[in-house]
Amino acid sequence: MKENSNKKQNKGGRTPKNDPSIHRHVFRLTDEENARLISLFETSGMTNKAKFIISLLFSKEMKSVKIDKGTVDFYMRLTSFHSQFRSIGVNYNQIVKLLYRHFSDKKAAAFLYKLEKQTAEMAVLCQKIIQITEEFETNHLKK
Repeated sequence: MKENSNKKQNKGGRTPKNDPSIHRHVFRLTDEENARLISLFETSGMTNKAKFIISLLFSKEMKSVKIDKGTVDFYMRLTSFHSQFRSIGVNYNQIVKLLYRHFSDKKAAAFLYKLEKQTAEMAVLCQKIIQITEEFETNHLKK
């Protein structure tokens, strides 16, 4: 009988917390203040509004991310353009191999001369793109 009294009985349910949150505070906001709080909450990415308010009150680290649609669009177009530029480079290599395989050295050199002119124009275009990208970064991204 004494052996049974030493055992703990499992009552089921969740194990109690060591430091439960039992204190409750209520405050009221105007429509403008509420809209501002909600916008801050949405930009923070947190899922619990109470934890968000606690992090604001006690100056815990809070992350807020703003997504600029124009910047995202510019990045996507630049990425697309870069992939097209790489495919042109692959095609360029394939053309050079085919020229030397199917034509004599003189004819291949003549065709390569024409191709070289187009490549020089493409290099100038690439430099302009790099310049525009750097201007965009300095004006819009590094603030």
